[in-house]
Amino acid sequence: MLENLEPAPKIAAPKDFRPGVVFDGSEGTATTEGLAELPNFDDFLLERGYSPDLYEIVGTPRTSQWQQREGGDWLTSYRFSFRKKSADLDLPALFAMARKVKAPVMNVKSKEKALLILPADLQVGKAQGSRGGTPELIERVMASYDQIEAQVKAGKYEHLFILDMGDIIESLSSKANMQQAQSNDLSPMQQTDLAASLMFELIKRMSKYAPITYGSVASNHCQNRFMGQTIGSPGLDDWGIVIAQQLRRLTTELKLNVDYLIPQPLDEGFAFQYGVNTIGAVHGHQASRPEGIKKWWANSAFGNQWVSAVDLLISAHFHHLRIEELGQRYDNRGSKFWVQCPTSDAGSDWYRRISGQDSTTGMLTIELDKHTPFSGQVTKH
Repeated sequence: MLENLEPAPKIAAPKDFRPGVVFDGSEGTATTEGLAELPNFDDFLLERGYSPDLYEIVGTPRTSQWQQREGGDWLTSYRFSFRKKSADLDLPALFAMARKVKAPVMNVKSKEKALLILPADLQVGKAQGSRGGTPELIERVMASYDQIEAQVKAGKYEHLFILDMGDIIESLSSKANMQQAQSNDLSPMQQTDLAASLMFELIKRMSKYAPITYGSVASNHCQNRFMGQTIGSPGLDDWGIVIAQQLRRLTTELKLNVDYLIPQPLDEGFAFQYGVNTIGAVHGHQASRPEGIKKWWANSAFGNQWVSAVDLLISAHFHHLRIEELGQRYDNRGSKFWVQCPTSDAGSDWYRRISGQDSTTGMLTIELDKHTPFSGQVTKH
């Protein structure tokens, strides 16, 4: 009874048909299965982990068609290109920002006090998170600058210290490389250009009010790394230090009153003096947990390292504000203090999910009297 039945004819897709997605970190191509109807390409990418918030389709899709069977429906496969969205920014080149800058003439009658301005963990170019991406970072930083400028204008300080506390850029190799390659919204070159431009904007604003010392510590996101391993001199081969070097060339050419502090070639932080206060600056990646900074400081003092004489130690890295009173000053005029800076970055949602912890962003300032030891007061902008 089955003699007259024949198997359905084999349907062969086009020879080069290979459905799937290929992505190199910035651009990719996608090929759909054979479909009877025009698909929603954004939904197709979303189902494969590429959100339309972060990726966009470019160009016109190409098609391949074939018939399921004689007299049957026609199927169409679509091949299209897509790419990672770039932040909608006109990234400023550092030296272009300086074209109209003139050395200010300061007529402010200053008091014997200084202000430490402490940008920390900007991580320029970091993946978009709950706080947005690069455009939102710029908005937060500029809002902090506005508040700090108001404080400086009212304070009549005799000196300003701008200390880049590290991780000024996100980089591309501070953790799993492909993760950052897929999630960063700026390339390392764009990150460095924008970070330098943000710091120059701060220097330019503050130079109207007092002489400036600009410092930069070495940090983990800014380390020189190859295949996951740190190489070179920690106090030299660091993107934050490179940015400081470029700023020094620029401010010298513009005759701005700015001095610079960077670590010794084999160190990652530095110390300096203002009046009766000895201040130390270090990023904080020397410890795996915030509590470890205190032990690192004590061990470094015992080992007669650069931080030995410090009364006020400032760190960052752990992305939240923390102030602790520790030990006694050498002159018995007060206590030693450790201050940990908050972050300005886009947030680490993975950490918030596993720990339940989060904190508001901000940029710290610390006012120092030339003749009075620091007593624990800070301002978060």
